[in-house]
Amino acid sequence: MRCFFCMKEIQFGERVDFRAECPSCGRDVHICVNCALYDEGAYNKCREPQADWVSDREKANRCEYFRPASGRSSASRRTEDARAKLDGLFKKKSGDD
Repeated sequence: MRCFFCMKEIQFGERVDFRAECPSCGRDVHICVNCALYDEGAYNKCREPQADWVSDREKANRCEYFRPASGRSSASRRTEDARAKLDGLFKKKSGDD
């Protein structure tokens, strides 16, 4: 996974401890924005319906559903996909004058 704050790659075993910190920047790692289930567009900003509300998504929490995100977040993928589709609508097709 990559640290949300410094974007450095971090290696973990199967579980990420609640108190885990990024070895590069020292910030919390077990945070919503580093989780594969984090989704700005979902209810409670989490795709896990049983997860408790977390008020500060950039601070360590004790969520049992936490799974380290791999690569880009689903929200950023959706944003990029939507932007590409929108750009495609307005591109001039070759041969059109």
